[in-house]
Amino acid sequence: MYPAAGFTKADVARYYAAMAPVMLPHLRGRPVTLKRYPDGVGQPFFYEKDAPTFTPPWVRTAPVPRARGGPDIRYVVIDDARTLVWCAAIASLELHPFLHRAPRLDTPTMVVFDLDPGEGANVLTAGRVAFLLKELMDGLRLQVFPKVSGSKGVQVYLPLNTLVTYEATQLFARAVADFLAERHPDLVVADMDKALRVGKVLVDWSQNAIHKTTVAVYSLRAKRPRPFVSMPITWDELERAIDRRDPAALDFPPDVARERVRAEGDLFRRVLTLEQRLPRRFAPAESSETTSRRSRPARDHGQAMAVRPSRQGSRRRFVLRRLGGRGALLQLEMGRTLRGWRIAGGLPRGARAAAAVETGATPLSEEAFGRRAGVGVYDVVDGRYEDGRLHVSLTGKGVNGQWLLQRGAAPGDMRWGVVRVAARAPAGARKHARTA
Repeated sequence: MYPAAGFTKADVARYYAAMAPVMLPHLRGRPVTLKRYPDGVGQPFFYEKDAPTFTPPWVRTAPVPRARGGPDIRYVVIDDARTLVWCAAIASLELHPFLHRAPRLDTPTMVVFDLDPGEGANVLTAGRVAFLLKELMDGLRLQVFPKVSGSKGVQVYLPLNTLVTYEATQLFARAVADFLAERHPDLVVADMDKALRVGKVLVDWSQNAIHKTTVAVYSLRAKRPRPFVSMPITWDELERAIDRRDPAALDFPPDVARERVRAEGDLFRRVLTLEQRLPRRFAPAESSETTSRRSRPARDHGQAMAVRPSRQGSRRRFVLRRLGGRGALLQLEMGRTLRGWRIAGGLPRGARAAAAVETGATPLSEEAFGRRAGVGVYDVVDGRYEDGRLHVSLTGKGVNGQWLLQRGAAPGDMRWGVVRVAARAPAGARKHARTA
């Protein structure tokens, strides 16, 4: 499986069998995407979501609805050691579980911040960002736990283990990413564009979505010729590695990982049991009765990320901000959030269509409506965001007209198309908009 290390499929199976006592509590009940390498690392691989036809009857599976309809996907669920070893036997080197357990598909048990270094940055750079994130979470009175990804990044887990939705966790994760990017622009980016990441670290908030999976704690990785493990670490270890400028101190081969677990146990065990709640302003799905007093944000961070709803009634606000390279960021107020699209070339003015990438939702902030290229209000003429089709009429400074936003066809697709449409909508469409 790892020719450079002589690490065979039997070695993979032995590793997973030995790590089962600490791995299984983190995998039980969670549908898993299998990343399979039939011919070993460096050779073609594939992600397997649907359990293969030869899956033994004793392997548990869980149905997960497809984003675009059709038959459910039957995911493998790793509840016991023999299922874990069977995954090794079919060359599933990497295991990627969801953040929720079946059948509660819209109840994540945690928030994950994937700190992904761009070109010119490394795991130590990601470690510096991890400490910035920890400082922010300390201010919000929330505990977080780091692990190395087994590749080149660091992942920081915020355990919740309370009733919450993906809408709330992604809203919070995006707010945190934007906050850090604004405060530390020389080190942090929140935009997915790889060109912006050079020498910096992406705080990937998008992992907190119902259709996304994250590499499991203690999983092998297949990113390098030799095997390394996605391993929990302590904040002290991370600090020492940064101080000594020693990225190798954050590499954990399988034998080192096994010895470490024998000596120290599961450093991630509290992720399974620690109950925390998101600050109320970032969790609109939570009621005041279920929001913990101790989890409210500290005054400084809370003021910096304050939210104020629109006073425009049914006519909600929009922001159009020009980006470099003739692009633009369009953000529409939806509920207590701004949902955005990065549009190549800006809003199309003629008949041509423009490609766009959805950037997710961020909490409302009055700062978002100041000194921008276009600010105003919009009406929904037809369609719904949830259905992937949204016909809007924009009225504001330097922006007047109607545009149609259409999501791509693939499940979970973040790509959209944007086109200018007729100035007047059909009567039926206007009636539909009023009803909506």
